[in-house]
Amino acid sequence: MAYDRRKVLGIIGGGSILAAAAGTGVFLSTRTPTKALAPWQLAGQYQEPRRKALSYAILSPNPHNRQPWQVDLSQKDKIILYVDTNRLLPHTDPFNRQITIGLGCFLELLRMAAAEDGYRLNVEPFPDGFDAAKLDNRPVADITMIRDANVKKDPLFAHVLNRRSLKEPFDLTRAIPDNVLKELEEVVQDGVRVGTSNVAKQVDEMRLLTHEAMAIEIETPRTYKESVDLFRIGKSEINANPDGIDFSGPLFGSLALLGLFSRDVALDVNSSAYQQGIGAVMENVDTAMGYIWLKTTTNARIDQLNAGRDWLRVNLATTALGVGLHPISQALQEYEEMNSHYDKIHKMLDAEGETVQMLGRLGYAQDVAPSPRWPLDAKITKA
Repeated sequence: MAYDRRKVLGIIGGGSILAAAAGTGVFLSTRTPTKALAPWQLAGQYQEPRRKALSYAILSPNPHNRQPWQVDLSQKDKIILYVDTNRLLPHTDPFNRQITIGLGCFLELLRMAAAEDGYRLNVEPFPDGFDAAKLDNRPVADITMIRDANVKKDPLFAHVLNRRSLKEPFDLTRAIPDNVLKELEEVVQDGVRVGTSNVAKQVDEMRLLTHEAMAIEIETPRTYKESVDLFRIGKSEINANPDGIDFSGPLFGSLALLGLFSRDVALDVNSSAYQQGIGAVMENVDTAMGYIWLKTTTNARIDQLNAGRDWLRVNLATTALGVGLHPISQALQEYEEMNSHYDKIHKMLDAEGETVQMLGRLGYAQDVAPSPRWPLDAKITKA
């Protein structure tokens, strides 16, 4: 969950905050978390082929920007991928399904980046098995990089550095054209089924359902706190911990400095900040102009990885088409309070007996900055 940056003045006091912050001078002009954004500039700037490919893979989308990947490079031409079990989301993602999808995004971007450099990947998922209920310390994938002059480059790779999860209100005057939906439906390739809609009646129904599901996540104390605990507010916090949900820029830095925006403020359900914040979040949810979803016939770990692979492809395709994509999968979360909406969304999307793995809203909005990332070296456990 993220607050719409353009709404925060309304959330925490409007122009009075800017007036109070006016004396901070240089502070206001230097609040970009440059260190946390450096991995986007360093992508591809490595000589060793594995590190070069990995420098792109770490830019993959993933739930709550937890960046749960760890890699072992101690074997020649090998990458052993693990999940960092300290970066799971036990309340909103109790079976680690969404985390596994994020790892699938990582694997697909790794494959694309390796191909750009003339390498084919041989990927063995979960070589030592897996637990369907919870990810553990066993490898997620055993990957071998093989030099292959015939490996095909993927045209979607050209859009990697511009890819975003666009968590902003969409333009209600711009419809999603049918041909855009058709192009998005054609990019999946891993046995995952894709559905789309821009039909007004269904869009209205899904706006309502996703609004209700978001409200459940916010109003359930443990799931809301899981998000708030991951707020990174201001340059210093983001540079120190470049994961989670970032609030950067001079406004957030000023609010934090003045004690007017913090995790405690966000958790105070009786505050005007809390109430206004909900309104800002719901503006995102309520401005969907279309939807795309991915579903699988079964819900094994390999299905989840494949859904992640194809979600990455969909996100790159929306980038190529100039369309915003925002994952809005609260109704797919598997905890008790969400059960009825989980059933409703599966029925609405004709997925009874299947698993809807991802749901995203589509629309048009201004570009946003990339999300912070841990540097590559922080993700290498053995070299």
